[in-house]
Amino acid sequence: MSAPTATLRQDSTVIGLVSLGHGASHFSQFLLPPLFPLLKAEFNVSYAELGLMMMVLYAVSGVFQTPAGFAVDRFGARRVLLFGIAMISLPALLMAVAPSFWVLVLCVVLAGLGNSVFHPADFTILNSRIDPHRLGHAFSVHGISGSLGWAAAPLSITALGAAFGWRGAVFTAGACGLVLLGVMVASRGMLATELDSAGRATDGSRPRRAAGGLAPLLTLPVWLCFGYFLLIAMALSGLQSFGIPALMDFSQVTLTNATMALTCYFLGSTVGTLAGGFAAGWTKRHDLVAAAGMCSGAALFLLVASGLVVAWWVIPVFVLAGFSSGITGPSRDLIVRGATTKGATGRVYGFVYSGLDTGAALAPVLLGYLLDHGHPAGVFMFIGIALLLGVGTVIHVQQRTVAAIPAQSS
Repeated sequence: MSAPTATLRQDSTVIGLVSLGHGASHFSQFLLPPLFPLLKAEFNVSYAELGLMMMVLYAVSGVFQTPAGFAVDRFGARRVLLFGIAMISLPALLMAVAPSFWVLVLCVVLAGLGNSVFHPADFTILNSRIDPHRLGHAFSVHGISGSLGWAAAPLSITALGAAFGWRGAVFTAGACGLVLLGVMVASRGMLATELDSAGRATDGSRPRRAAGGLAPLLTLPVWLCFGYFLLIAMALSGLQSFGIPALMDFSQVTLTNATMALTCYFLGSTVGTLAGGFAAGWTKRHDLVAAAGMCSGAALFLLVASGLVVAWWVIPVFVLAGFSSGITGPSRDLIVRGATTKGATGRVYGFVYSGLDTGAALAPVLLGYLLDHGHPAGVFMFIGIALLLGVGTVIHVQQRTVAAIPAQSS
C-alpha cells in the first residue's frame, strides 16, 4: 500500500516502530557516561581516556552514516535498521564481559557502527510509508523519541549500576535491545519500503542497485543541508559542553540556575518539536518555519551574550531558545526530503546527518579555547552566529529545490 492511501492506524504503527528504534539508538549513546566512575575504578583509566572512548563512538558513527545510506538504498531500509538494532545490542552484552579497557573500546566501535544506520534507515521508511500529510507529525515524534532516549539513559543506567554493578547495567541494556529486535522482526512487514500490488512486503527480498551512485550527493541543495546540520550541531554541542561554565563565568549565574537553564532548554526543545509537527502540517513553506525558529534562537543567545540576562532570568530565556530550536526539527527534515532524489533517500539522509557528528567534533575545541582565554560571552556569541548562518542554508535549499515536497517519494 502506498503512502498516500495508508490509514492512520498503519501510519501510527510505522511511526511507533521507527521511533522506538530511534529512541534506543539515543539511549545507547548515553549507555556508558553514567557509569564512568565505576569504569574508571574498574580499569584504572582517566576521565580523558573515557572521553576519548566516547569520541571514538561518534567518529565511527559519523564516518559510516553515508555508507549506511548507500546500504539502505542498495539492500533496503528494513534490513539495515534491523542490523543497526542488533549492533547496538550485542556490543552491550559483550561489554558486560570485557576483560580490559581496550576490549570495551572495541565494543564501542561496533556500537558506533550500529548507531550510524538509524537516520538513513528511519527516514527512508518514514518517507516511503507515511502519508505525506502526516510526515510533519512523524518527524516530530521521531525527534521526540530521540530526546526521550537521551533523557532515560542517565537515570535508568545509574540505578542499574547501583543495583547490579556496571556489568549488570550494560548487560540489561543489551538484553532489552534484543527484545526490541525481536519486536521489530515480528513487525517487519510494517517496515518494508516497497510493496507489491497485493500489498506484500518486498523490501530487502533481493539486493538492488542504488541508482545514481554519488550523483545525488553532489547537488548544491544536499550540500546546503549538510551545512545546516553542521552549523546546528556546532551550536548545540557548544551549548551542551560549555553552556553551564560560560553562564557561571560571564553572567554570574549560580551552578544550580545554570544547570536548570540547560535542562529547561531541552524541555523547551521537546515541546517545540511537538509543536513543530503541527507547524509543518499547516504550511508548505518549511523554510520559513525553520528560519523563524533559528532567528528567534539566535536573537535569544545574542541577548545572553550581551550581558543583559542575569540571575534566574536565564531560565525562561533558555526555555524559549529551546522551543525555538525544537520547532524547526520537523520542517528541516521535510526540507531535506524536498532536496532528495528519488531512490536516494538513504544516501542523502545519511550524508546530511553526518554533519551533526562533524559539527559536534569541531565546536568544543574552539569554544574551549574561548573559555580558557577569558571570553565566556564568546560562547553564546558563537552559538547565535552559527544559528544565523544556518538560516541562510535553509532559505537557499528551498529556493533551489525544484520539486514540491509533498510530491517527493522514495
